[in-house]
Amino acid sequence: MRHRDRYAAVDLEVPVGSLRLRAPVTTAAGTAGHGAELGAYVDLASLGAVVVKSLSCDPWPGNPAPRVRPVAAGMLNSVGLQGPGIPAWLAHDLPPLEATGASVVVSIWGRRVEDYARAGELLAAAPPCVVAVEVNVSCPNTEDGGEMFAHSPDATAAAVEAAAACGRPRWAKLSPNTSDLVAVAGAALRAGAEALTLVNTLVGLAIDVRTRRPALGAGRGGLSGPALHPVAVRAVYECRAAYPSCAIVGVGGVSGALDAVELLMAGANAVQVGTATLANPRAPARVLRDLELWCRRNGVREVAELTGCAHG
Repeated sequence: MRHRDRYAAVDLEVPVGSLRLRAPVTTAAGTAGHGAELGAYVDLASLGAVVVKSLSCDPWPGNPAPRVRPVAAGMLNSVGLQGPGIPAWLAHDLPPLEATGASVVVSIWGRRVEDYARAGELLAAAPPCVVAVEVNVSCPNTEDGGEMFAHSPDATAAAVEAAAACGRPRWAKLSPNTSDLVAVAGAALRAGAEALTLVNTLVGLAIDVRTRRPALGAGRGGLSGPALHPVAVRAVYECRAAYPSCAIVGVGGVSGALDAVELLMAGANAVQVGTATLANPRAPARVLRDLELWCRRNGVREVAELTGCAHG
């Protein structure tokens, strides 16, 4: 590598389906708040997008405390998708986020297919700053005995298709807690998803040895952080191999530039920074800065050229 390559400009713009994000790093749902909370620490307009905490049609109180438990190489969370509901979010949380100049991806969830349809309808009139809707199917389907939507190709497809009324690109956020991930991903793509968000948390449990009871108020929780990273890399790699032309957003244990590079090389077009933000609210900006520096040092002129290069 020639010395001058270290100072060459890096094109950070990346394609994600029909969108072109200004940068390959976004926040992850559930870790950056519902609005502009991170604006005091990060220039939100410099990120590829701000992915807000998952929203349902109506207000939802979430799970009982305690909701978070540190574990080795990560954390368990059982917040339970607490949120104000989409109408209140549109009225109160979105305007200050829009004022930052950020591109916004709205994560939605539901307990029935009808909930996803209503969510899509409510978001149809959102301002242009809302560039995509992330359909979080990693939640219980009450119409199917409480089985997670993301464990079933048919249920996933129904939820993704139902959200089409949003009038925006849909990203399907899938769960690693299934042996049928590639099949579920295919169903989401056939139902109209422009991108796959891979992956949500792994289900885990911690015991409080003092009380001899589960440490979280709801019992089980979602494992995120560095421990999840190899699982995310595997999921991205397998889905890229199965669907070479699809768009993928990688998420799971991204705390530094090399984590982002690994997911990009596995097949992601962009990455999300989640749990690291809870420890350091500047983490998304730091990952983006260090990723650009890594590209300069390694002669990479366009971040997009890294996508899927591990497949040969």
